[in-house]
Amino acid sequence: MAETKTSAFDDIAAMKPYPVWPGLLARAFHGERITLAVVDLAPGAEAAQHQHENEQLGLVLRGTIDFTVGDERRTLGPGETYTIPSGVPHRAVGGPDGCTVVDVFAPVREDWEKLERQEPSKPAWP
Repeated sequence: MAETKTSAFDDIAAMKPYPVWPGLLARAFHGERITLAVVDLAPGAEAAQHQHENEQLGLVLRGTIDFTVGDERRTLGPGETYTIPSGVPHRAVGGPDGCTVVDVFAPVREDWEKLERQEPSKPAWP
């Protein structure tokens, strides 16, 4: 089960990030039914093609990201969004300056709890 919150407030710089893929750190917090994550991708870091039961919505905050969702591929920049339905294969690669995105998942990303979390560190954003 996802980590239980003891306060209604937090700061992403104080969160222990999940090393989801090499060069990809997710600072996530969980509600009862959703996960919200601020995700930093290093330049060229790849989230290899995968799929999951979680529906995923995202927003690019900084940098660029090359995204493939199903058969559609696009390079996205700040202010652009993506929608990934449950079970749809997708892949992402951080742009030349890396990127930061906000991802929302439903249901909660309980699979991330199996990852050994890192100590808090300064995020790339804000």
